[in-house]
Amino acid sequence: MHKILKIVAAVLSLLGIVFLIRIISKGDEAIKAAALEGDTAIVDPMAIVTYIVLGLVLLFVVVFVLKNLFTNTGSLKNTLIGVGLFAAVLIIAYAVSGGDTNTYMYNNKVATEGQSHMVGAGLIAFYILIIGAAAAMLFAGAKKMIK
Repeated sequence: MHKILKIVAAVLSLLGIVFLIRIISKGDEAIKAAALEGDTAIVDPMAIVTYIVLGLVLLFVVVFVLKNLFTNTGSLKNTLIGVGLFAAVLIIAYAVSGGDTNTYMYNNKVATEGQSHMVGAGLIAFYILIIGAAAAMLFAGAKKMIK
């Protein structure tokens, strides 16, 4: 498995280098001009390699995290508690936020009430999480000073 992964990494690295050299040799102006005409053929292969690498990294992260969670049941309990608390924060933020139909988006279109509601919920969830993180740091610092 290790040899196969090394070979795959080497092949993807070589492909990335070849496509990068192609992009650099074309030049910025030629690529911009081609992109304005809808031709992205010079950049597409590099994007595909990037998507493959991203997909492989995400796959390995998910597999190894799940493997670790199910082999170490103590961490599974703590992870589920954390996920539950995060879900509770999101539900509370959604319940507290309200939709505003007079909100304009970046392209001068009016946001729908649902879009505005989701943005408000995201902001409130962010504020709750920031306050929670600050409280946890203060608590940990105070606990460390007491000891």
